Amino acid sequence: MKTTQIKITARISLFLVMLLGSVQFSLAQTSAPTAKANTSKIWGAVDGISIEGMVQGPSTEVTPLQIACVFEYTEGDIFNSPPALPEAVNGMVHLDKSLNGLITEIRKSGKFAGHSLETLLITPPAGTIGAKKLLLIGLGDRNKFTPELMKQVASVGMEEALRLGVTEYAFASDLKDAGIDSPTAEVAGYGVTGAVNAYRTQMFLKAKKMANFKPIQKITLLAGPAYFTTAGEGISQAITALK
Repeated sequence: MKTTQIKITARISLFLVMLLGSVQFSLAQTSAPTAKANTSKIWGAVDGISIEGMVQGPSTEVTPLQIACVFEYTEGDIFNSPPALPEAVNGMVHLDKSLNGLITEIRKSGKFAGHSLETLLITPPAGTIGAKKLLLIGLGDRNKFTPELMKQVASVGMEEALRLGVTEYAFASDLKDAGIDSPTAEVAGYGVTGAVNAYRTQMFLKAKKMANFKPIQKITLLAGPAYFTTAGEGISQAITALK
């Protein structure tokens, strides 16, 4: 009888230890410090390109080219909270409102469907947003999204940036804004890897006199206040792996 009680007590103790460890791990995952607006950091450089993290929205970032990502349209998708982020911290909502609802209008009407890797270049009127050019890149069906897609999206973004002749640009995945519970560090890492790999391909062609473009000097990856540090970890890991 005593042996049975000891075994039961040991199992309960082990369960409590495991439960406490799980809670502590969960808290560690969500306790990353919240960064203030306009916080920025150069996380590193690769192939002459500085990779910057910035707490900023795509509507207010001052840049020659802002890249923003959108899924195929579903009714009220960027406004419904939850799962979309609240309007106060939802960069895509701010971008849409700054353009007088243009992004919702063109997606809802089918003029820009948001299919995977589909692109649309917009020249916003002066004073509406911080960027001189806005490039939308489609993410396809939200229910079929995988983080690996961001590598291809970032590659397309780099190719378009080179074609447009800019020397720096900003990139916003807008996944959290759309209510996708994506792994922040992994997505940021794919964003760096995809962009740099595409740049290396173009540099290879340029060396063979089959491409001509201005070198990219900086890429700024935008993140919300709660995700700045985690995104930076993914960016740093990607830079290290690419060197």
